[in-house]
Amino acid sequence: MALVLRKTLISQMFPVRFISSHYTKVGGSRIHYVRSGTGTEPVLLLPGALGSALSDFSPQFEGISKDFFSNDANSAQGLMSELGYRQFSAVGWSDGGITGLILAARFPKSVKRLVVFGCNAYISEEDINMINQVADVSKWSERMSEPMYAMYGESFPTLWSAWCNEYKNIYNKGGDICSSDLKNISAPTLVIHGNKDVMVAEEHLEHLTSNIQNSRSFVFENGKHNLHFKYQKEFNSIVESFLTE
Repeated sequence: MALVLRKTLISQMFPVRFISSHYTKVGGSRIHYVRSGTGTEPVLLLPGALGSALSDFSPQFEGISKDFFSNDANSAQGLMSELGYRQFSAVGWSDGGITGLILAARFPKSVKRLVVFGCNAYISEEDINMINQVADVSKWSERMSEPMYAMYGESFPTLWSAWCNEYKNIYNKGGDICSSDLKNISAPTLVIHGNKDVMVAEEHLEHLTSNIQNSRSFVFENGKHNLHFKYQKEFNSIVESFLTE
């Protein structure tokens, strides 16, 4: 997890030279987080599957489940409470976006604004077909795989395989992750989607914006799953503008 304290959202998410690394205890778990910025408005950045703050926002795990995402949301809330922030905004990517949805739904008094991208509230057949296409990490680009190997070493392929299998298990059990929570989100919400995302089907954009009150969307026509890297300047500008409204 990552905490940005903004005056205006920093122009480059997580320039490494401005980051400090910390650990704290939340609910009996040891949580690692990084901090950047000196402003008064806290923004919590939630990374994706197997990711960290630095690997997923730089320019856990042997199985996921509904409980995993819920526990992660509780940990996020616990972290911000531990750090003394009663209210904050959240930006979540991929699985971190799912965590953000649950976080905003379960703790509406805490989350002021929410931005999610590359995420879904349920798993469709198309999602599974997409996951099957990226299951083999030997076919990943070096830019995508290098941060994961740096973090997890040679165990990364095994961990990724486990993640893919558990994702399929959720689908086989009905596919729902947090659809029933969406109606409880009251924070203004921005849903961002890339039309060339190979991991999250386009149908999820409509589902999220139709079921979250006070939500809006933005589409990167040529954006992929990690669109915030390629379109860093535009992405940061859009998010900053939304968070500062």
